[in-house]
Amino acid sequence: MTDGDVKPTFFQSLVAGGAAGTAVDLLFFPIDTIKTRLQAAQGFARAGGLKGIYKGVGSVVVGSAPGAAVFFSTYETMKKHSPLSQDMAPLNHMLSASVGEVAACLIRVPTEVIKTRTQTMTYGPLGKSSLDAAKQVLLNDGWSGFYRGFRSTIMREIPFTSLQFPMYELLKSQLSQKLDRKPLYAHEAAICGSIAGGTAAALTTPLDVLKTRVMLDLRDPSKEKLPSLRHRMKDIYVKEGIRALYAGVVPRTLWISAGGAVFLGVYEWVVHGLMSYT
Repeated sequence: MTDGDVKPTFFQSLVAGGAAGTAVDLLFFPIDTIKTRLQAAQGFARAGGLKGIYKGVGSVVVGSAPGAAVFFSTYETMKKHSPLSQDMAPLNHMLSASVGEVAACLIRVPTEVIKTRTQTMTYGPLGKSSLDAAKQVLLNDGWSGFYRGFRSTIMREIPFTSLQFPMYELLKSQLSQKLDRKPLYAHEAAICGSIAGGTAAALTTPLDVLKTRVMLDLRDPSKEKLPSLRHRMKDIYVKEGIRALYAGVVPRTLWISAGGAVFLGVYEWVVHGLMSYT
């Protein structure tokens, strides 16, 4: 997401994306744990409350860097080679970010499944660590279990990123014009990322709740028909009310607002650092 005439290479985006993803996920992991437990069907206290807020961090250590690296390298490559004109830049950013998210979810969803089940102590004493939870997923659901919630994750990520990245690029462009300087410094890009991320996070919280519920559903799809995403969303609303669809909205918004600043700020800092050596 550089605004200068020179764009980062695939490798530079890959490295910077990996650094950004690891930094933000490790820094804000406790807030993510609280958000996930607030969204769990069994309730915050039974899901673990404030105990063991670093449960599941192992899966994040393994998956953050490659997931973010795949996203940014795909996003920058798509953006650079898009046939769309400059007048259609928002659409270009939206499509590029959406393709990047789908690619990243191939890595991100398995780590998310392990993380959420470890955070909420879904397997009790059998799933104390990320590795133990991974073994339980494989034992109970097979390899397909690692992709439980893939569709609901995509359904969350595409609207989220379609809001976040066009807004982020627009804010950067306007700030750059106001300062009469490009590219922006990392901390300036971080502010734009914080605003864009927080706004997108708040608006897409119901989809995040849906994703969490699907990933925590231990029913076997080979033995019984599971409800559709639409039915699950309706069921949450009817049985638990509108508040349940916005469970965890405050920590989610704060986490992604602050996380967006770190995520995009670190990315810009690293990518510009790498570009300065070429």
